[in-house]
Amino acid sequence: AETGRRILAATQQLFLEAPMHEITLQGVAERAGVALQTVLRRFGSRSGLIVAATSDATARVSAQRDRAPVGDPAGAVENLFDHYEEWADVSLKILAEEPRSEEVAALARDGRALHVAWVERVFAPQIRARRGRARLELRCQLVAVCDVHVWKLLRRDQGLSRAAAEKAVLGIVQALCNQGVS
Repeated sequence: AETGRRILAATQQLFLEAPMHEITLQGVAERAGVALQTVLRRFGSRSGLIVAATSDATARVSAQRDRAPVGDPAGAVENLFDHYEEWADVSLKILAEEPRSEEVAALARDGRALHVAWVERVFAPQIRARRGRARLELRCQLVAVCDVHVWKLLRRDQGLSRAAAEKAVLGIVQALCNQGVS
């Protein structure tokens, strides 16, 4: 089991360092400290390895995001920042590589679906409190403000501390959720 985890971790690390099409089984084996045959025995092919590595990462991301409390904007934003502090580089790399690789484009589509589902789940009470077009608008606004690009803009581009960036996003989320509510 440990060998399998090392191989998956090596694949995920290499993805951050090089385009998906440059990841080779030999490179993964070297990074994981195992023989090429070990990688092939465990995963069958490069495609099998990529599927296993992305499934592993997706499961970990889903588990982390599933811990967000429902109906609690502060808890949701804290969960979101926990996620981005760990996974933003991967998310941004996926989005940058999306146009060049169908494998990566599929990851991007899955990531977007996971993000929308997360917003719909954690902000369900706030979204349900709206009617008609206002419901859809709030959902779309929350999807946008909770996007990895907003995290990047605040943390990396503007140089805000995590606490300051989190406070900024929470302020926007609360303003959106309270807008029109009396």
